[in-house]
Amino acid sequence: MDENNDDAAYEAKIDYLQKWFEDNKKLPKKVDRLLLKRFYQCMYENMEDTQKRIEINYLIRNRHPHIFLIRDPNDASSHQTFEYADMVPLPGLTKEKYKITFFRLNDPDPKKMKFTEDTKAYIMVTDCRFCMPDLADADCLSEGELQIFDMTGFNVKHVGRLSIASLHIYMKFLNQAFPVRIKHIHMINCPSYLDTLISVLRPFISNEVFKLIYFHTTRIDTLYEHVPRELLPDEYGGFAGKLSDLKAQFTQVMSDKRDYLIDPDYWKVETS
Repeated sequence: MDENNDDAAYEAKIDYLQKWFEDNKKLPKKVDRLLLKRFYQCMYENMEDTQKRIEINYLIRNRHPHIFLIRDPNDASSHQTFEYADMVPLPGLTKEKYKITFFRLNDPDPKKMKFTEDTKAYIMVTDCRFCMPDLADADCLSEGELQIFDMTGFNVKHVGRLSIASLHIYMKFLNQAFPVRIKHIHMINCPSYLDTLISVLRPFISNEVFKLIYFHTTRIDTLYEHVPRELLPDEYGGFAGKLSDLKAQFTQVMSDKRDYLIDPDYWKVETS
């Protein structure tokens, strides 16, 4: 009985949040209910903080439409990004109920990198995933996010192709508007010029985020101290399946969610 009452009270709060969203002229016409729940959970169920973060999220989106609004997961630029880079949410949750997203280059050619377009593609990945439960067989939300970056093939020429403007926008979005809590960022197979890379990125990374980064410079075994092997791709000593198969599955999900991702009613704020 108490559990039912708690569930009803929680859903009532999400109802209130949804009505507030739909009545707010600073926000789009529509919102996915599961996304609202993520915002609410991210802000530790504080309604005022949740509302502020939502408004900042859509403010940033609409100030930078070239990254957040003008997009299509099936267009040529997205296809190019997903061809040379893997951005794959992994199945399952850690024992702490953290969700994992895996990143790596599968083509190390620096000329393939277009940082602004790649950032836009990653935002589509997260927007797609955040409107879905974190476990396929349960209405479950993660308690936080783990990100794993395989730095293999990444070199100083890639650093030179970074867009400082787009990096600044992305880090501001991550720090101030992301609807989930980043728990850890794991950099594996780190290159010898890691110090140079950090010096470039450090001004754009808040102290709070920088403290979450783990650099694995010698062997991947140290990653297993933080991430269960059963959740990692086969290529990384795990048991979750081949990364290429996991990527193909999520690519299909993104294609299925295309209408949602490109519908301006979910993302664009109409100005008077």
